[in-house]
Amino acid sequence: MSGSLRSVLDEASPRLAPLEANGKILSMAPDRFGYLEPTDAATDIATLREQYQEHGYLWFKGFLKRQDVLDFRAWVFAHLMDTGLLQPGSDPVMGLAAKTEADKSLADRRLMALVRSVTYEGFCTQPRLASFMDEFLQGISYLHKRKIMRFTRPNTGVVTPAHYDLVYLRGGTSRIVTAWIPIGDVPIDMGGLVYLEGSHRIGADMEKEFAIKSAALSPEERISAFNKNMTEGGWVSKDLPDMAERFKTRWLAADYEAGDVVLHSPYMIHASTTNRDSNGRLRLSTDIRYQNVEDEIDARWGNHWSLGDML
Repeated sequence: MSGSLRSVLDEASPRLAPLEANGKILSMAPDRFGYLEPTDAATDIATLREQYQEHGYLWFKGFLKRQDVLDFRAWVFAHLMDTGLLQPGSDPVMGLAAKTEADKSLADRRLMALVRSVTYEGFCTQPRLASFMDEFLQGISYLHKRKIMRFTRPNTGVVTPAHYDLVYLRGGTSRIVTAWIPIGDVPIDMGGLVYLEGSHRIGADMEKEFAIKSAALSPEERISAFNKNMTEGGWVSKDLPDMAERFKTRWLAADYEAGDVVLHSPYMIHASTTNRDSNGRLRLSTDIRYQNVEDEIDARWGNHWSLGDML
Protein backbone atom coordinates (compact mmCIF):
# COMPACT_ATOMS: atom_id res chain seq x y z
CA MET A 1 0.00 0.00 0.00
CA SER A 2 1.28 3.48 -0.79
CA GLY A 3 2.47 5.60 2.12
CA SER A 4 -0.14 8.29 1.44
CA LEU A 5 -3.02 5.80 1.41
CA ARG A 6 -1.74 4.10 4.54
CA SER A 7 -1.51 7.44 6.35
CA VAL A 8 -5.06 8.28 5.35
CA LEU A 9 -6.29 4.94 6.67
CA ASP A 10 -4.27 5.26 9.86
CA GLU A 11 -5.69 8.71 10.46
CA ALA A 12 -9.20 7.42 9.82
CA SER A 13 -8.97 4.30 11.94
CA PRO A 14 -9.49 6.00 15.34
CA ARG A 15 -12.79 7.36 14.04
CA LEU A 16 -13.90 4.07 12.52
CA ALA A 17 -16.85 2.66 14.44
CA PRO A 18 -16.22 -0.85 15.78
CA LEU A 19 -17.25 -3.57 13.36
CA GLU A 20 -19.82 -6.12 14.46
CA ALA A 21 -20.47 -9.68 13.30
CA ASN A 22 -23.18 -11.96 14.67
CA GLY A 23 -23.46 -9.92 17.85
CA LYS A 24 -19.70 -9.78 18.52
CA ILE A 25 -17.64 -6.58 18.35
CA LEU A 26 -14.28 -6.83 16.61
CA SER A 27 -11.31 -5.43 18.46
CA MET A 28 -9.83 -2.42 16.67
CA ALA A 29 -6.48 -2.83 18.44
CA PRO A 30 -3.55 -2.68 15.98
CA ASP A 31 -2.58 -6.29 16.70
CA ARG A 32 -6.12 -7.54 16.01
CA PHE A 33 -7.30 -5.28 13.18
CA GLY A 34 -5.70 -3.97 10.01
CA TYR A 35 -6.19 -3.32 6.31
CA LEU A 36 -5.81 -5.33 3.14
CA GLU A 37 -2.87 -4.36 0.95
CA PRO A 38 -3.83 -3.61 -2.67
CA THR A 39 -1.73 -5.03 -5.50
CA ASP A 40 -1.19 -3.57 -8.97
CA ALA A 41 -2.71 -6.00 -11.49
CA ALA A 42 -0.05 -4.91 -13.99
CA THR A 43 2.63 -6.60 -11.86
CA ASP A 44 4.27 -9.51 -13.66
CA ILE A 45 2.30 -12.73 -13.29
CA ALA A 46 5.05 -14.68 -11.51
CA THR A 47 5.22 -12.04 -8.78
CA LEU A 48 1.44 -12.03 -8.47
CA ARG A 49 1.42 -15.80 -7.95
CA GLU A 50 4.13 -15.42 -5.29
CA GLN A 51 2.14 -12.72 -3.47
CA TYR A 52 -1.00 -14.85 -3.64
CA GLN A 53 0.84 -17.81 -2.11
CA GLU A 54 2.40 -15.62 0.57
CA HIS A 55 -0.68 -13.65 1.64
CA GLY A 56 -3.60 -15.82 0.50
CA TYR A 57 -5.21 -13.01 -1.48
CA LEU A 58 -4.75 -10.34 -4.15
CA TRP A 59 -6.78 -7.13 -4.05
CA PHE A 60 -6.90 -5.36 -7.40
CA LYS A 61 -8.13 -1.77 -7.34
CA GLY A 62 -10.11 -0.64 -10.36
CA PHE A 63 -9.60 -3.90 -12.22
CA LEU A 64 -13.03 -3.63 -13.88
CA LYS A 65 -14.51 -0.50 -15.42
CA ARG A 66 -16.27 1.39 -12.66
CA GLN A 67 -19.20 2.50 -14.81
CA ASP A 68 -19.81 -1.06 -16.03
CA VAL A 69 -20.06 -2.23 -12.41
CA LEU A 70 -22.39 0.62 -11.47
CA ASP A 71 -24.57 -0.04 -14.52
CA PHE A 72 -24.86 -3.67 -13.50
CA ARG A 73 -25.73 -2.66 -9.94
CA ALA A 74 -28.51 -0.46 -11.28
CA TRP A 75 -29.79 -3.32 -13.46
CA VAL A 76 -29.92 -5.74 -10.51
CA PHE A 77 -31.72 -3.36 -8.18
CA ALA A 78 -34.15 -2.26 -10.90
CA HIS A 79 -35.25 -5.90 -11.13
CA LEU A 80 -35.60 -6.10 -7.34
CA MET A 81 -37.51 -2.83 -6.95
CA ASP A 82 -40.97 -4.43 -6.87
CA THR A 83 -39.96 -6.85 -4.10
CA GLY A 84 -40.05 -4.09 -1.49
CA LEU A 85 -36.28 -4.23 -0.87
CA LEU A 86 -35.65 -0.69 -2.08
CA GLN A 87 -37.18 2.69 -1.40
CA PRO A 88 -39.97 3.23 -3.94
CA GLY A 89 -39.02 5.72 -6.62
CA SER A 90 -35.33 5.81 -5.65
CA ASP A 91 -32.48 5.54 -8.13
CA PRO A 92 -31.67 1.79 -8.36
CA VAL A 93 -27.91 2.44 -8.55
CA MET A 94 -28.06 3.94 -5.04
CA GLY A 95 -29.52 0.74 -3.60
CA LEU A 96 -31.39 2.58 -0.86
CA ALA A 97 -33.04 0.04 1.41
CA ALA A 98 -36.76 0.38 2.06
CA LYS A 99 -37.88 1.27 5.58
CA THR A 100 -40.47 -1.50 5.55
CA GLU A 101 -40.08 -5.26 5.28
CA ALA A 102 -39.61 -6.73 1.82
CA ASP A 103 -41.42 -9.67 0.28
CA LYS A 104 -38.59 -12.11 1.06
CA SER A 105 -40.05 -14.96 -0.95
CA LEU A 106 -40.39 -12.79 -4.04
CA ALA A 107 -36.92 -11.27 -3.54
CA ASP A 108 -35.36 -14.73 -3.24
CA ARG A 109 -37.12 -15.98 -6.38
CA ARG A 110 -36.08 -12.89 -8.31
CA LEU A 111 -32.46 -13.25 -7.20
CA MET A 112 -32.43 -16.88 -8.36
CA ALA A 113 -33.71 -15.67 -11.73
CA LEU A 114 -31.05 -12.96 -11.99
CA VAL A 115 -28.14 -15.37 -11.43
CA ARG A 116 -29.44 -17.43 -14.37
CA SER A 117 -29.58 -14.43 -16.70
CA VAL A 118 -27.43 -13.65 -19.73
CA THR A 119 -26.67 -10.22 -18.24
CA TYR A 120 -25.23 -11.69 -15.02
CA GLU A 121 -23.26 -14.28 -16.98
CA GLY A 122 -21.80 -11.48 -19.09
CA PHE A 123 -20.80 -9.53 -15.99
CA CYS A 124 -18.98 -12.58 -14.60
CA THR A 125 -17.22 -13.38 -17.88
CA GLN A 126 -15.80 -9.96 -18.73
CA PRO A 127 -12.84 -10.39 -21.11
CA ARG A 128 -10.22 -8.79 -18.87
CA LEU A 129 -11.07 -11.06 -15.95
CA ALA A 130 -11.28 -14.17 -18.15
CA SER A 131 -7.93 -13.56 -19.84
CA PHE A 132 -6.24 -12.75 -16.53
CA MET A 133 -7.49 -16.01 -14.98
CA ASP A 134 -6.16 -18.00 -17.95
CA GLU A 135 -2.73 -16.51 -17.33
CA PHE A 136 -2.91 -16.78 -13.56
CA LEU A 137 -3.99 -20.45 -13.66
CA GLN A 138 -1.47 -21.28 -16.39
CA GLY A 139 -3.95 -22.79 -18.79
CA ILE A 140 -7.59 -22.57 -19.77
CA SER A 141 -9.58 -21.28 -16.81
CA TYR A 142 -12.91 -22.83 -15.91
CA LEU A 143 -15.59 -20.69 -14.23
CA HIS A 144 -17.95 -22.73 -12.07
CA LYS A 145 -21.56 -22.57 -13.16
CA ARG A 146 -22.68 -22.16 -9.55
CA LYS A 147 -22.12 -18.44 -8.99
CA ILE A 148 -23.46 -16.49 -6.03
CA MET A 149 -24.81 -12.95 -5.82
CA ARG A 150 -25.74 -11.52 -2.42
CA PHE A 151 -27.45 -8.40 -1.12
CA THR A 152 -27.36 -7.37 2.53
CA ARG A 153 -29.74 -4.88 4.10
CA PRO A 154 -28.46 -2.31 6.59
CA ASN A 155 -28.39 -3.39 10.24
CA THR A 156 -29.12 -7.05 9.51
CA GLY A 157 -28.08 -8.97 12.62
CA VAL A 158 -26.96 -12.23 11.00
CA VAL A 159 -23.98 -12.13 8.65
CA THR A 160 -21.73 -14.73 7.02
CA PRO A 161 -19.59 -16.42 9.72
CA ALA A 162 -15.90 -17.21 9.33
CA HIS A 163 -15.18 -20.02 6.87
CA TYR A 164 -12.85 -21.10 4.08
CA ASP A 165 -14.26 -22.01 0.68
CA LEU A 166 -12.78 -25.47 0.18
CA VAL A 167 -15.23 -26.80 2.78
CA TYR A 168 -17.89 -26.49 0.06
CA LEU A 169 -15.72 -27.62 -2.86
CA ARG A 170 -14.12 -30.85 -1.68
CA GLY A 171 -15.48 -32.87 -4.60
CA GLY A 172 -12.84 -31.54 -6.99
CA THR A 173 -9.40 -29.98 -7.04
CA SER A 174 -8.13 -27.88 -4.15
CA ARG A 175 -6.58 -25.47 -6.66
CA ILE A 176 -9.59 -23.16 -6.60
CA VAL A 177 -9.42 -19.37 -6.81
CA THR A 178 -12.37 -17.32 -5.57
CA ALA A 179 -13.06 -13.88 -7.04
CA TRP A 180 -15.10 -11.64 -4.73
CA ILE A 181 -16.46 -8.61 -6.59
CA PRO A 182 -18.19 -5.71 -4.81
CA ILE A 183 -21.03 -4.48 -7.01
CA GLY A 184 -20.82 -0.83 -6.06
CA ASP A 185 -18.75 0.97 -3.44
CA VAL A 186 -18.49 -1.01 -0.20
CA PRO A 187 -16.76 1.08 2.49
CA ILE A 188 -15.67 -0.69 5.66
CA ASP A 189 -18.81 0.21 7.60
CA MET A 190 -20.94 -1.40 4.89
CA GLY A 191 -19.71 -4.81 6.00
CA GLY A 192 -17.74 -6.16 3.06
CA LEU A 193 -15.47 -9.18 3.40
CA VAL A 194 -12.87 -9.26 6.16
CA TYR A 195 -9.96 -11.69 5.99
CA LEU A 196 -8.07 -13.33 8.85
CA GLU A 197 -4.46 -12.44 8.18
CA GLY A 198 -2.29 -15.44 7.29
CA SER A 199 -5.24 -17.79 7.63
CA HIS A 200 -4.66 -19.63 4.34
CA ARG A 201 -2.12 -21.63 6.33
CA ILE A 202 -4.58 -22.10 9.21
CA GLY A 203 -7.27 -23.29 6.79
CA ALA A 204 -4.87 -25.76 5.17
CA ASP A 205 -4.02 -27.22 8.59
CA MET A 206 -7.72 -27.47 9.46
CA GLU A 207 -8.37 -29.30 6.21
CA LYS A 208 -5.58 -31.81 6.95
CA GLU A 209 -7.11 -32.47 10.37
CA PHE A 210 -10.52 -32.93 8.80
CA ALA A 211 -9.14 -35.44 6.29
CA ILE A 212 -7.70 -37.54 9.12
CA LYS A 213 -10.94 -37.45 11.13
CA SER A 214 -13.04 -38.24 8.08
CA ALA A 215 -11.02 -41.12 6.67
CA ALA A 216 -13.72 -43.63 7.64
CA LEU A 217 -16.61 -41.64 6.17
CA SER A 218 -18.23 -42.50 2.87
CA PRO A 219 -17.09 -40.44 -0.15
CA GLU A 220 -20.39 -38.53 -0.08
CA GLU A 221 -20.03 -37.68 3.61
CA ARG A 222 -16.37 -36.80 3.23
CA ILE A 223 -17.00 -34.02 0.71
CA SER A 224 -20.05 -32.64 2.51
CA ALA A 225 -19.82 -29.44 4.55
CA PHE A 226 -22.63 -30.77 6.75
CA ASN A 227 -21.15 -34.03 8.07
CA LYS A 228 -20.56 -34.95 11.72
CA ASN A 229 -16.99 -33.60 11.74
CA MET A 230 -18.03 -30.09 10.71
CA THR A 231 -19.66 -27.28 12.63
CA GLU A 232 -23.17 -26.30 11.61
CA GLY A 233 -23.13 -24.96 8.05
CA GLY A 234 -19.44 -25.68 7.60
CA TRP A 235 -18.47 -22.52 9.47
CA VAL A 236 -15.16 -22.27 11.26
CA SER A 237 -16.65 -19.88 13.83
CA LYS A 238 -19.29 -17.21 14.35
CA ASP A 239 -17.07 -15.50 16.94
CA LEU A 240 -14.66 -13.36 14.94
CA PRO A 241 -12.97 -11.64 17.92
CA ASP A 242 -12.24 -15.02 19.48
CA MET A 243 -10.62 -16.25 16.27
CA ALA A 244 -8.24 -13.29 16.15
CA GLU A 245 -7.28 -13.93 19.78
CA ARG A 246 -6.98 -17.68 19.35
CA PHE A 247 -4.62 -17.44 16.38
CA LYS A 248 -2.89 -14.22 17.51
CA THR A 249 -3.59 -12.47 14.24
CA ARG A 250 -5.69 -9.65 12.74
CA TRP A 251 -8.88 -9.25 10.78
CA LEU A 252 -8.13 -7.25 7.63
CA ALA A 253 -10.77 -4.95 6.16
CA ALA A 254 -10.90 -2.56 3.22
CA ASP A 255 -12.82 0.29 1.65
CA TYR A 256 -13.81 -1.50 -1.55
CA GLU A 257 -14.91 0.43 -4.61
CA ALA A 258 -16.86 -0.40 -7.75
CA GLY A 259 -14.31 -1.96 -10.12
CA ASP A 260 -12.29 -3.75 -7.44
CA VAL A 261 -11.73 -7.51 -7.53
CA VAL A 262 -10.36 -9.63 -4.68
CA LEU A 263 -8.92 -13.06 -5.41
CA HIS A 264 -8.49 -15.38 -2.44
CA SER A 265 -7.23 -18.86 -1.66
CA PRO A 266 -9.73 -21.67 -0.96
CA TYR A 267 -8.07 -21.98 2.47
CA MET A 268 -8.27 -18.25 3.33
CA ILE A 269 -10.63 -17.69 6.27
CA HIS A 270 -13.02 -14.82 5.68
CA ALA A 271 -16.35 -13.47 6.88
CA SER A 272 -18.60 -10.44 6.58
CA THR A 273 -19.64 -7.85 9.14
CA THR A 274 -22.88 -6.00 9.80
CA ASN A 275 -23.86 -3.41 7.21
CA ARG A 276 -23.92 -0.11 9.16
CA ASP A 277 -23.99 2.18 6.13
CA SER A 278 -25.07 5.63 7.31
CA ASN A 279 -26.96 6.22 4.05
CA GLY A 280 -29.00 3.04 4.42
CA ARG A 281 -27.72 1.38 1.26
CA LEU A 282 -27.90 -2.29 0.41
CA ARG A 283 -24.56 -4.02 -0.02
CA LEU A 284 -24.32 -6.03 -3.25
CA SER A 285 -21.57 -8.42 -4.29
CA THR A 286 -20.88 -11.59 -6.20
CA ASP A 287 -18.47 -14.44 -5.54
CA ILE A 288 -17.39 -16.72 -8.36
CA ARG A 289 -14.82 -19.51 -8.51
CA TYR A 290 -12.18 -20.50 -11.01
CA GLN A 291 -9.88 -23.43 -11.59
CA ASN A 292 -7.79 -24.88 -14.40
CA VAL A 293 -10.15 -26.83 -16.65
CA GLU A 294 -7.70 -29.74 -16.67
CA ASP A 295 -8.14 -30.25 -12.90
CA GLU A 296 -10.92 -32.33 -11.36
CA ILE A 297 -14.19 -30.36 -11.16
CA ASP A 298 -16.66 -30.70 -8.29
CA ALA A 299 -19.81 -31.91 -10.09
CA ARG A 300 -22.04 -30.29 -7.45
CA TRP A 301 -20.95 -26.91 -8.78
CA GLY A 302 -22.19 -27.73 -12.29
CA ASN A 303 -25.66 -26.38 -11.51
CA HIS A 304 -26.89 -22.83 -10.97
CA TRP A 305 -26.89 -21.58 -7.39
CA SER A 306 -30.17 -22.16 -5.60
CA LEU A 307 -31.09 -21.19 -2.05
CA GLY A 308 -31.07 -24.30 0.11
CA ASP A 309 -28.88 -26.33 -2.26
CA MET A 310 -26.78 -27.36 0.77
CA LEU A 311 -23.53 -25.94 -0.58
